[in-house]
Amino acid sequence: MSELQDHEFGNVSTDLKLSLVEGYLQAFTTALRNRFDELWYVDAFAGTGERTVKTAGVPAGLLPDQAEMVERRRGSARIAIETEPRFDRLVFMDKKRKHCLALKDLAAEHPSRRIDIVRADANAAILEELRSCQWLGKRAVMFLDPYGMSLHWSTLVEIQKTEAIDVWYLVSLAGIFRQATRAHRSISADKRAALNRMLGTGQWESAWYAPRHLEADLFGHIDETIVRTADVEAMERFVAARLKSVFPAIVGPKRLRNAQNVPMFSLFLAISNPNSKAIGLATRIGNHILKA
Repeated sequence: MSELQDHEFGNVSTDLKLSLVEGYLQAFTTALRNRFDELWYVDAFAGTGERTVKTAGVPAGLLPDQAEMVERRRGSARIAIETEPRFDRLVFMDKKRKHCLALKDLAAEHPSRRIDIVRADANAAILEELRSCQWLGKRAVMFLDPYGMSLHWSTLVEIQKTEAIDVWYLVSLAGIFRQATRAHRSISADKRAALNRMLGTGQWESAWYAPRHLEADLFGHIDETIVRTADVEAMERFVAARLKSVFPAIVGPKRLRNAQNVPMFSLFLAISNPNSKAIGLATRIGNHILKA
C-alpha cells in the first residue's frame, strides 16, 4: 500500500464537472456496449482517483463551534471504474509519482479489471497510446482536465485522427486570462508560447487585442497603446471555433465558476468520429447531460 496521498481540490463546480462526465460515461457504455468489441476510458490527468475536500471550522458564537471537516470524494478515475456497464479497459495517466502510486492502489482493489497506470507527461503518454493502438472495433471516452495550460493543441489533433474518441476537455479560462495580459506589451515570450501551444495558433493576438487611442498631450503627441479587448465570452468563442476547426462536432461549453462566481473553466465535448450517426448520438447525449 502506498503512502496516502491527498489530492485536495474542488468546489461546487468540481462536483458539477464530475457529475456531467459521470453521466456521459454511463450513457456511453449503455449505448455502445453491444455495438463495439471494446469500450475504453482514458484519463490523461487522473490525479489519485479521489479528492479531499476540507470545510473550515466555525468558532463558537451564537451557535456551537464546528470543527474542520475533511471529506474524501470520488475523483474521475474511481468514477470511471465504477461506471456501469463497465469499460473494458481503463488508462490512467499522471506525471506525479505519488499520484500514480495511489492509482496503482486503486487498480489493485479491482484485480479482475484491465487497468493501466502510465506515469508520464500527458502529451507524450497520449501520443504513445494512440500510436500503439488499433482502433478498429473500439471506441473510447477521454477526459482531459489538464494542469493549467499543459495540454498541447497538437495532441488534440492526433486524438481526432483516431475518429474513435469522444473527448471531454476542461479549458482553463483563468489560465488564458493570466497569460493574455491586459496590456499587450506585458505578454512575455513564455506567455505567448504557452497560448500558442494550447490554442495551436497565434491568431488570438489579432482577435483579442486592438489599439487604444489616447488624447494628444500638450505637445500634440498621441499615445497609442495596444490592449486586450476580448472578454471571457470572446475567448470562449475563440476556443470553440478552434475546436470546431479540428473536430467534426462539439457540444457545449458548460462554463464553471468558483465560489465568487468568477468564470474559471469551460467544459467542452469534442466528437472525433465524422460519421453522422455517431455525431447524432454523442450530441444528443451530451446536450441532454449539459442542459439537465
